[in-house]
Amino acid sequence: MNKCWNWVKNEETAETELVFNGPISEESWLGDEITPGIFRDELSKHPGNLTVWLTSPGGDVFAASQIYAMLKNHNGKITVKIDGIAASAASVVAMAGDETLISPTAMLMVHDPATIAMGNKADMEKAITLLDEVKESIINAYETKSHLSRSRIAKMMSDETWMNAKKAMQLGFVDGILFSDNQKNDKTDDNSDEKNQKTDTSDEEKYTAMQYYPSTITASLLKKISAETPLGIPIDQLEKRLALLKK
Repeated sequence: MNKCWNWVKNEETAETELVFNGPISEESWLGDEITPGIFRDELSKHPGNLTVWLTSPGGDVFAASQIYAMLKNHNGKITVKIDGIAASAASVVAMAGDETLISPTAMLMVHDPATIAMGNKADMEKAITLLDEVKESIINAYETKSHLSRSRIAKMMSDETWMNAKKAMQLGFVDGILFSDNQKNDKTDDNSDEKNQKTDTSDEEKYTAMQYYPSTITASLLKKISAETPLGIPIDQLEKRLALLKK
C-alpha cells in the first residue's frame, strides 16, 4: 500500500513527527487514503509527544471524527502544524491539537457537510436530519478550539469559509503562525457582534460536498479568488497583441 503519511524522528527534539498528507476515508480504495483503522495501529506505536504536519483536502467526516478522537486521547502532547491546507474534514483533525499552528502560506477551510441519499420523502427527511446532526457534531470541535459562538461557526460553514493564516489565528481556529517570533500575540477579539447573530441556522442553507478532493478545492478557491480580482485585459486582445509580436 502506498501510504500517505510517514513517521519522522526529529533529531533536535527527539520527538516523533507525523507527516500527514492525503484524503481521509473510511475505507482505502486506492491505497492512499488515511483510514481510522490503519491510523490507530500506527499511532499506538508512537507514544509520547507527537507533532503532526497536516496537509489534507478532507474527506469522510466520520473517519475524521475517529482520527480527531484518537489524537485527543493520545498519551502525550499533540502539536498540529498545518503546512499546506486543512480543508473540510481535515480541518476537524486540525482541531485535535493541544497546540495548532499554521504556516503563513497555508489555508484552512470549513464548510457544511453533504451526502447522497435515495428513497422516498421520508428517506430524504431523514437525510436532512442526519446532515443537521453531523453539522452540530463538527461545530463541537470548532467551538472547543475557537470559543466562537455556535451560530457564528454555523454561518461560516454555510458560507464555505476560507481562512489564511492570520484570519485563522484571529478567529481562534489555530493557536499561532509558524516561523513567527510573536506567533501567539496576534489574536484579536473578533466576537463583538456575536450577540446580534441569530441562534438558529436557515432552512435554506446550501450543502457542499463532504468528500472534498484536491481538484474540487482548487476549483472552489480559484473561483473565489477570481471573483475578487479586478478584470484585466480581455483574452482576445492579448491574443491579438501576441500575434503582432510574432510577426
